[in-house]
Amino acid sequence: MVTAAWKKFPWESARYAYDGAALEAAWPDLHRGDCEAFPDAAFVKDAFRRHPGLEGALDAEATATALQSAWRAYHRGDFGAAVEQGAALGPIGANAANKAANIYATYLEHESETKRDLYLASARRAEVLQAAAPDFPNAWYFHAQALGRYAQEISIVKALAEGVGAKVKASLEKALALAPRHAEALIALGAYHAEIVNKVGGTLARLTYGATRDEAVKHFERARKLLPDSAIARIEEANGLVLLFGKTKLAEAEELYREASKCAAHDAMQKLDAEHAREEAEG
Repeated sequence: MVTAAWKKFPWESARYAYDGAALEAAWPDLHRGDCEAFPDAAFVKDAFRRHPGLEGALDAEATATALQSAWRAYHRGDFGAAVEQGAALGPIGANAANKAANIYATYLEHESETKRDLYLASARRAEVLQAAAPDFPNAWYFHAQALGRYAQEISIVKALAEGVGAKVKASLEKALALAPRHAEALIALGAYHAEIVNKVGGTLARLTYGATRDEAVKHFERARKLLPDSAIARIEEANGLVLLFGKTKLAEAEELYREASKCAAHDAMQKLDAEHAREEAEG
């Protein structure tokens, strides 16, 4: 999907330009949270062999080069390029396109209709990838992320009525079944539990949606153990604690925001997370 004008990442992006071999060297740290595999030629060849539906117009070598280009664009904050390059590759490029679109819509896009369109386009790409390669954890995680953000945009209550909540939970659970150490999926599942409990109350949340306070807290705590230096893990836990416990956890939430604002950023998304935390902590 192409927006009328992709908004520019508002901070210096050169420090996040992982040119050449630097991308692979930094990959384990950059993708510790989402468990995305490094898209080298060996990965692409194996993916094509196991899932012929992933094959497109390019061979494995050229596909790997194009995938890495899309991920470089994402990491340096050129989200429009990442979406366009990833989407152009078909299903195998969906994860790069979807993470870029979801983060861009969350932080840089301000028009509600455009945000919703971006999230729904991500969800559709993810569903195509799920059909082609159901063992790709992020086919499910970025699907849940897109629908979860879409739900927040239209209101959680409305999204629950439309059945969006069940889709989010199912996709997160699938992602975690495939990648149990997927910290970003744990964070998102914690947020799911917290938002449902907040909107409908503990009893209805448990009986109707399988959401509980205890599960929310457990997922947040596990995610922070997996990502001890992460701003977003602290931000989402802070939000979740306030949703679940109100003013009694406000001081703890404020401290988590202060900690998040001080987390080092290694790519554009992490910078956006940290700056958001700083604004909240100062506000």
